[in-house]
Amino acid sequence: MTISIWRYCHLILALASSLFLLIASITGVILAVEPIIHQTKDYGVSNLENVSLATAIVGLKENYEEVFLLEVESSGFVKASVLNEDFETLDIYINPETGEQLGEVTKRPEIYRFATNLHRSLFLKSVGRLFVGLVSFLLFIIAITGIFLLAKRQGGIKKLFSKVQKEYFEMRYHVILSRWLLLPIIILSLTGVYLSAERFNLLPNSTIELQEVAVSNAPNTYGKLSEIPFFKETKLSKIRNVSFPFSDAADDYFHIALKNKEVLLNQQTGAIVSSASYPFVTLASRLSIALHTGEGSVLWSIVLLVASASIVFFMYSGFVMTLKRRKKLGAISKKLDKDVCEYIILVGSETGTTFDFAIRLQKALTLKGKDVFLTELNNYSTYAKAKHIIVLTSTYGEGEPPTNARKFKTLFETVKQPNTINFSVVGFGSLNYPDYCQFAKEIDLLFQTRKGFHRVLPLYKIDNSNFTDFQKWASQWSEIITVPLKIDPPKQSKKLKLISFKVVEKSELNIDNTFLLRIKPKRKIKFTSGDLLSILPAGTTTARQYSIAKIGDEILLSIKKHEFGLGSSFLFNLNENDIFKAAVETNPQFHFPIYSESAILISNGTGIAPFLGVIKENKNADVVLLWGGRVKESSNIYDNFLEIENLKNSNLSLHKCYSREENKQYVQDLVLQQQTTILKTIKNGGTIMICGSLTMQHGVLDVIEKILINSDTTLDTLINNGHLKMDCY
Repeated sequence: MTISIWRYCHLILALASSLFLLIASITGVILAVEPIIHQTKDYGVSNLENVSLATAIVGLKENYEEVFLLEVESSGFVKASVLNEDFETLDIYINPETGEQLGEVTKRPEIYRFATNLHRSLFLKSVGRLFVGLVSFLLFIIAITGIFLLAKRQGGIKKLFSKVQKEYFEMRYHVILSRWLLLPIIILSLTGVYLSAERFNLLPNSTIELQEVAVSNAPNTYGKLSEIPFFKETKLSKIRNVSFPFSDAADDYFHIALKNKEVLLNQQTGAIVSSASYPFVTLASRLSIALHTGEGSVLWSIVLLVASASIVFFMYSGFVMTLKRRKKLGAISKKLDKDVCEYIILVGSETGTTFDFAIRLQKALTLKGKDVFLTELNNYSTYAKAKHIIVLTSTYGEGEPPTNARKFKTLFETVKQPNTINFSVVGFGSLNYPDYCQFAKEIDLLFQTRKGFHRVLPLYKIDNSNFTDFQKWASQWSEIITVPLKIDPPKQSKKLKLISFKVVEKSELNIDNTFLLRIKPKRKIKFTSGDLLSILPAGTTTARQYSIAKIGDEILLSIKKHEFGLGSSFLFNLNENDIFKAAVETNPQFHFPIYSESAILISNGTGIAPFLGVIKENKNADVVLLWGGRVKESSNIYDNFLEIENLKNSNLSLHKCYSREENKQYVQDLVLQQQTTILKTIKNGGTIMICGSLTMQHGVLDVIEKILINSDTTLDTLINNGHLKMDCY
């Protein structure tokens, strides 16, 4: 809840100020270029701290008829306003050691003048300046909320700079750039607020009054300006500007602005007749201008340019992230409270397919004016006004629930509904597996045996996500509840891009009816460990997918042959040098992060397949493999490969267990034994990857939750941050 509040604050502020931020950032980029280009001109003198004011004055007096003003820019350039021998008034850059002209002060290019006026006030004068000041303040708040969100995302402020492990471009670089440019953006925003406050006289008065300085002794009279001690002792690095007297009269003074004060100096006696130090407000204003504009520092100007440009990127990437987040949440038009809805849809979905059916049902009911609450089975709770509960769930493995439904049975035993509710259960599965819709059967039975629930329809089973079957169920169900529904059909799934593969090698069946298959694409394609090989056995329309290991330019598969498995039987019947058609589908959410410094790889049975490729390709990360089989002979087909890699890579640690040996051990037992390593990996921003059966996955997740009880992170945080990756079946 807390992170949602911060996220919405961050988003709303960004949206509210988006137009002004866009203008400010684009003009900021333009204005950051100006000091960089200015600094490239060859007018600088590197040793201003060694050049005295006396030297500069002498040089100017010798070269020009009259001198009006000497100014030292923050860039280090020295410029002067002078009268030459042709009685022309010139503004020039000079060499302060000789007074020689280096170049003329040119008129500021119109693009910078335009950008400055737009940046400061949007051409709206005082009203515009007010808007700019407000947007600067909003930018500061956006940055602060961004810090909070970033810290939560990375698992705490101490892990702010830990590895970023989100796959898509916008999110990854939103995080990376925000970490490095957060401080410059905060400086830009705060200095913008300060300068706006100064413009509207909201700061203490910074006007100075020169105070007369008493002279204790009779002053000396100097014949030459170069002999005056103040001029000889004061270096140009301490000077801001010097206004020269118009005449030789004793009461016509030099007005000298130093870095920290102003003085009036008698040109005949060299005595300081009056002086005043700048107040803090003035010094803070100058610092704000320097920090906000980059004047005087090419490096800081470049930082400001990148920071300004990054604001445009943050607006774009934030927009993309918001759209993706809303899409992930099902693009539900309104989020209703669970206790005001009559219709509750509970979903168990591993890949998202079943969730898509649930969203279509929700939309159909909503169009009929019904209040519908949609959530995962893991979130089962009491529903104060519910009249109907509709469960849509898939089944995985040997009758196993999807990950987002694994807590449902326990919750169901503890939750008592306040009123009688009608229920309907729809199961999604595949007739090719013996435990077809098994989890849906168990849920249907739970509801039947609990008082307070009335079954509207018998359990309805749908094979291979057949939409026509789902429409048939929806038609029957809507007729009973007397609410006619129209379910929008899904878009046609993309066609597989089949290419030819050659069988390089196939192992014999292992004791567990598992075998290895090494294949090579007939043409060059991109793939990596964790991607999926999709095949279409003859006479079928639904692809079978197998997780792959990348071994050089070849693919290694670990497959269990099922008696009635069309996909596994097809692959087992292939022989060396056979050619067959298949497609490689990218699976980016299960790629090994290239920047991860440590990883825990957890698998059982054939789930080891992608990890064989990860281990083969790993160069730097510390990797711990936890694998479980039925008996010791189960690992025979992997042992040679693992032993060779273990000898080659000192960063690899192997741990195996067996569930049917005398000392029974399951993968979750290995996880518990390695809890210190797991906590260290999490603390250091490492990665945990799980591949294998859903039964194993559920057991492992339960153990990890227990391990994390006393830590500063949660299982959900690890999943959301991409530090915990799963691909189970």
